[in-house]
Amino acid sequence: MTEQELLAVALDEARAGLAEGGIPIGAALFGSDGTLLGRGHNRRVQDDDPATHAETDAFRRAGRQRSYRDTVMVTTLAPCWYCSGLVRQFGIGRLVVGESVNFRGGIDWLRDNGIELVDLNSQECIELLGTFIREHPELWHEDIGVD
Repeated sequence: MTEQELLAVALDEARAGLAEGGIPIGAALFGSDGTLLGRGHNRRVQDDDPATHAETDAFRRAGRQRSYRDTVMVTTLAPCWYCSGLVRQFGIGRLVVGESVNFRGGIDWLRDNGIELVDLNSQECIELLGTFIREHPELWHEDIGVD
């Protein structure tokens, strides 16, 4: 699968989250052969759970893996520090990011620590979250921990 095809799964999740009244960030975890292991979206609002970010949702839904070294995490937005820690802690081999314009997160730290990272600079991802941030700044600031 191409990176754009992988991103399409995460984008579907982001749109689902928005339709549920949540923050439009989606993610998916794939095996190295392109097998979808798990997909998810930010559910902080829907589940009243501050820990359910898109990457953690996809990771949990993938279930236990013996190793994550050959997996690819795809996310519509650069991961926050919390989700960057998940990628680093479990040694996820590759990270594909839809965009880092609206939020840079921990991508520099991940690169500095040897994580293979591709930033697709997707206009669709930039517009989806950018529109949400303009319309719901208080919810966005809550999500990223800004008072």
